[in-house]
Order: sequence, then C-alpha cells, then structure tokens
Amino acid sequence: MERAISVARYICDEYRKISGEPIDEMKLHKLLYFSQRESIALTGEPLFEDVFEGWRFGPVCVAVRNNFCQGEILNDIPQSITEPSAYIVKNIILQYGELASWKLSQISHAEISWSNSRKGLAPHENGNVPLKLDDIRKDAEKVRPYDSMWDMYIDEFEDYEEKA
Repeated sequence: MERAISVARYICDEYRKISGEPIDEMKLHKLLYFSQRESIALTGEPLFEDVFEGWRFGPVCVAVRNNFCQGEILNDIPQSITEPSAYIVKNIILQYGELASWKLSQISHAEISWSNSRKGLAPHENGNVPLKLDDIRKDAEKVRPYDSMWDMYIDEFEDYEEKA
C-alpha cells in the first residue's frame, strides 16, 4: 500500500509532465481522491490508508494538506510508487487533469462519501469529518474504469476478470 504523500508527489510530477504547468492544491486533492476511488473500483483495495476530510470544496487529504501548509510543496517527498499504482494514477490524470479545479470540486460534491461527511454542516463551513472508506467503496461501485492509454474501458479487454 502506498503513502498518500508519495502518490500526491507522483501526481504533481506527472501533471507537470503532461500539462507543462504546476498543479494547484485543489486539483491535487481531487485527483488524489479520484485515484483512491479508482483503485477501489479496479482492485477492491484502497491505494493508501490516509483519510480524506469533507471540506466545503470537496475531499481533502489532511496528510497532503499539511505538507502544502508548510510551504514544502512536496519537493522533498520521494515520488516512487508501484507500477500498478502509477497506472491507476496516470489514468486519473489523463481523464480528469484537463478539467478546471472548480469543475473537479463540483464532481466530487456528487460523491456519496463527501455528502455523508458534510451532514449537519452549513455550506460555508469547512468541516473536518473523515470520509468513510465504506462510502468511498459505494462511490467506486458507480465507476467504470477506463484505460486512457488504450482508449477503452477496462472491462472491454479480453483478459479482464471481474474482481471478487
């Protein structure tokens, strides 16, 4: 299992390679969340153990946020993650990376996990309730994983086997 901070560093580096620009923090958190959800959809397992909190603009991984708050922008964090994890994350960057941060925020607001973490909060409140892994699993059930490199859905591959 990966560390969220290592996955975030990988996202930062890959996003810059693909777009030619640095990633903003809101987009980073959304791509990190979608990577977590995609991992569960593909493998049945989370990509990392670190939790997200339901902030007003969508899921935020506090372990990553704290690094940004210190102004380190993840530069001293090693970005090495396993090849299967890199595959998942790169697909998410290719699928969602061109969308504006606010659009990604809107998409994340449709997630069951984020909505449940916001219960009882006013729209302007930041919130600090962790998203439940079981709720992210429910979100993952709605996903049909897509391979951006082959331009086809994963379940269209001949050798695809449904996870148990």
